[in-house]
Parts: sequence; structure tokens; C-alpha cells
Amino acid sequence: MTKRNVLFFALILLCIGANAQTIFNEEISMPEGFVPEEIVLPPSPLTTQVLFVGGTDMVQTTATYGNAAGETPAKEWHDFIGFTPDETNESLGWISINHERITADDMIGDGGGMTVFKVARANDGTLEILDQTLEDGRSGQFFNVDFVNTVGETGMNCGGISSGVDGRIWTAEEWFRTSNASINGSATEEYPNGSGVRDTADFVVSSDIAGWNGRTLEKYENFNYMVEIDPREAKAIRKQYNWGRQPFEGGAIAPDNRIVYLGPDSTPGFFGMFVANTPGDFTKGTLFAYKHDKPGWKWVPIWEDGSMLAHSDFAVAKGATMFNRIEWVALDPADNFVYFTATGRDNPGSRWADEDEDGAVHNPNSMARAQAQGVSSPNDADYTDYYGRIWKYDPRTSECTVLLEGGPFFADSPAEADYPEKHLSNPDGLSIMQIDGQSFLVIQEDLNGTTNGRVPAGVSNRTCELYLLNLSIENPTIDDLIRLTAVPRGAEVTGSIQTPDGNTLLVNVQHPSSDNPFPYNHSLTFAIHGFNTIDLDEETFNNPFAFNIAEDTAVDESKEEFSVYPNPTTRTIFMNQATDVALFDANGKRVLVQRNVTQIDVSRLAKGTYYIQNAAGTVKKLIVQ
Repeated sequence: MTKRNVLFFALILLCIGANAQTIFNEEISMPEGFVPEEIVLPPSPLTTQVLFVGGTDMVQTTATYGNAAGETPAKEWHDFIGFTPDETNESLGWISINHERITADDMIGDGGGMTVFKVARANDGTLEILDQTLEDGRSGQFFNVDFVNTVGETGMNCGGISSGVDGRIWTAEEWFRTSNASINGSATEEYPNGSGVRDTADFVVSSDIAGWNGRTLEKYENFNYMVEIDPREAKAIRKQYNWGRQPFEGGAIAPDNRIVYLGPDSTPGFFGMFVANTPGDFTKGTLFAYKHDKPGWKWVPIWEDGSMLAHSDFAVAKGATMFNRIEWVALDPADNFVYFTATGRDNPGSRWADEDEDGAVHNPNSMARAQAQGVSSPNDADYTDYYGRIWKYDPRTSECTVLLEGGPFFADSPAEADYPEKHLSNPDGLSIMQIDGQSFLVIQEDLNGTTNGRVPAGVSNRTCELYLLNLSIENPTIDDLIRLTAVPRGAEVTGSIQTPDGNTLLVNVQHPSSDNPFPYNHSLTFAIHGFNTIDLDEETFNNPFAFNIAEDTAVDESKEEFSVYPNPTTRTIFMNQATDVALFDANGKRVLVQRNVTQIDVSRLAKGTYYIQNAAGTVKKLIVQ
């Protein structure tokens, strides 16, 4: 495969449109003899690379459904990213990519899917995709994970677990199913027997988990588990029936290699934990659900007969704590704190009223929100939770607290000119990365609506962004977020993970608009390189704008004149005052307008000369190196 060393951030242009009339001319002209102040933006230490494009790159397949082994275009809807280090040091390791969408496929297998590939660090700092030959005889670069011939098809491969202990990988089967019809999908001309999982015959389990081998399930009951895979050989190992049948999204393995934290995407979702009897052996142990009002250790066991197939019912009966759509789970190895996203849902009231009546309890945040909204309880039809939040779990005290609320909330979406500089809507994907020895949360958006300020008034595009949050900041707010990138129009930011050498952050983009130019009209996996070149110091630990703005370029808000301060790391231009601003190319053509901002992202710009003009008409010359 030819490495696509394109400027990924050029796609941000697809996400930004002039949604209101501009006060700036389409062209700018300089008065004779006028010499504008020159601002130089040095090259960024961060570079990008597109690695894997769904629907385009070819995956090697096993013999499936009576069809011979071969190759076919990879599935799309990229979601979770896992990374398994190469202990031999012959390469960096193996990347695992989920495909969330359920589709029928004679070669890959019905349902969801997964692709794995092996990478090494090239001399220029990019990633090289390596050729491999697997034990089953397949040769190539990209390999479809064989679920059909191992554990049965999977559905909705969404989130997952990438163990920081030993590199083991689990893929999560989300989208909870309640019947064979719900996994089969609608019939099409190509697939008259269904466009999802076509074989709905009863499934006989083959498993090394006690009590499950030889058990017969209705086909839909073999979905909605965490599924362990072997990325080295591109095949599934087992479905974790003993972790319960749940609409799984995220999870994390503790450093002791015994505790697994689990997050199901549902309303209600029950924060879970599995404790293995023996480190590394997750076939035997006890499943728990979190109960915040339990005295002492705040976990209740879920182990009765039938509880694994009906986990939610038993969690409710035990009085477990309800959350609004738990998504990804991340563990910081620096201190063992656990973080998980609750992405929110507009009107969740009716979705957990029955569980509340049957014994489950609302988390304190939901109760406080209901009181603040003036409604009777979170069960009320008028109760809202538009933005979601990030929770923090302390394993020393077994307490869950809110680390960061999404928002800010608006009853009505503000106009673009009044839109806040930073706005976190529906955090979904979550991971931990290290930059110069400091832990950062990597927060990925999945906007589940456009109302109430999730986008400005009159804007229909759900532009999702990826943020970093320095975990050394106590009581962080939205202003502390560092915006790293946006993704193509229509896309969700899904998986992210850092490579073991610390240099690269891998990111997935899911279901972008088909109107985008190639390859940004496909789900794709891209890399951001250069993080091991960034130095942090005490002065910048609490700087929400950038990694390393030098003292002589720090923003001076006391200055009355229009001033511009570049930061190469995040490719951002900061201004000392909020203003409307336009950017023009070297020929004087307008290329960008932003409303009421103190910073603009210029990472999509090719090197060259540009001009910045504010609302008062002041012009600065920008040199992008």
C-alpha cells in the first residue's frame, strides 16, 4: 500500500462554512506603500498520515460460508482502535480496527467486522504497513478477523478494550438485540434473506468458560458480548459470556491484570467490573455492578443463574446505579484512576422509569440535574441531558464523581457570532495518552443532535472534534480543553490510541459525508505523529490553549491594538481580543471567516503567505512555514 502522507487537516475546511453573511470582502487589496506587521508560524512538530480506508483497502479473508479464501474491500464504519505491541521488537505491533455497521458479506462474514494490520516505524517517522503471512495461509497487509468460523458472527463492533498490561484486545458488540429479526435486517435485492445476519438458526456455543460449552442459544442471544481476538493471527478467541450480555461500548484492564472495568451504552447503563480469580485468566471470576449508595465498597455481585443472559434485570434487582449512556472507559496507569464518558441523551426520562420503579437508583448527578431543571425526577418526560459528561472513578474509595460536564448549555442555539470558543458536546470515545510524561485524556465527540447549542443556529453540519485534557489540572472546565483536530463533514470521531513509543496518536473517523472528496468520503484511520517532540514545563501545564507557547509570545489581553500570537504545535493563531476575522491567501482571495473568536485553527493551510483582517480592518501578514 502506498502511504498517504497527505495533509489531513485540510479536511477541516470541509467542516467550516460561512453560515452567515460576511462583513469581509471576497478579496483584499493593500494600499500603496502599506507594509503589514509580519507574523511567522513555524512548522508544526505534528504531522498526519492516513493509514487505512474502509471500502477501499483490500482485506484478506478466510474460507467463509462455503466461499474460498480471498480478498475483498474492507468494511466501513471504523470505531474502536486497539494496539498490541510486538514483544520481539521487530515492529511496533498490530493495529485492530472495529467496523460497527451490520452488513451481510459472503467473504468477510455477516454482522459487524474487524480489520488488523501490522506496522513499523519508518525512518521518516511515519508508519509503514508490513506484509504478513498468517498461520492459516493468508498473506497481505490487511486481514479480516475471522468470527464466523470461531465464535459465530459479531454485531455492531463498536468500542472495545486494549489492555495496557499485555496488549490483549476485545471488541465490543453494542446495539442491544432482542430478537432474530433485529439482527437479520431488511431484505435487499442482493440479499433477499436479509441484509444483516442471515443465518438465524440456533447457535451451539463452543467455549472454555465453565457452563457455556455446548449450550444452545437463540441466535440473537449470541450477540452483545465483549469478544477477545488474536490480532497476530486475525481470528477470534472467545466471547466473554461470563461478563454478561450487555450493549457493550468500552472497557479497561487494571494493572493487576485481574480487574476489568466495563461500560454499556444504554439508558440506563450500569458501570461494571469483572474480577478474575487469577491474573490474566478472565474465564473465571465474578461480575459486579456499581451501586453508589451502598455503604463501604460500592459494588454488588451479579452471579445468579440466568444473570449473564439478562444482566440488566439482575443489576436492577440489586439496586445498581443508573447512568445515561456509558461509552468508553479509560484507565490512567500513572495513578489507576478510571474515567468513563456518559454521552447523554436528550430526553432519557421514559427510558429508565421502569428500572427506577423496580429497584435501580439514579446517580447523584442526574438527581441534582432534575432538581435544577425543576422536574420531579430524572424519570420526568421533560428531564433533559443534552451534552453528557466525563466521570472519574477512584478505586481507593470506590467513589464516582463528575470530572467534566459537557456544554455550556443553551435553551436555544446561539447565532454563530455568539457561539462559544470551546464547546464540548456528547463526549464518546475516550483514551489516555502521555505527553512528556504527563497524562492527558483524549476526548472524542459524537454529537447526537444539533439543538440546544450543540451547533450554532442555522448550522446543520455535526462537526465533531477531538480534545486533549491535561489531567494535572484540578477541577477542569471546558476552557481547559485543547482542541487537537476536527474530522470531515458528517463524521464521528471514534477510536483513539497512542502507540507504545509515544510518538503517534491513532484516530478513527466514522461515516463521513459521501460528498467529501476521497478519502474523506470513507471511514478511515489516520495517525498524528510527533508527540514525543513536545516538551511541557510547569508554566504550561495549566495553559489550556497550547502545549508550549514561549513567554515572549504569550497572549497579552491588556494590549488595545490587534495582536496575533502563533503556536506551531497546535497550528493555532491566537488574538488578544475577541473579533470577527477573515483570512486571505497570497492573491488576496478570502479563504476563511470566523465570528467572535480569539483563536483560529490554521492547521489545514498549505505553507505560504496569508493575510489576517479583523472587524476593524486591521491587517496582519501571516507566513506559514
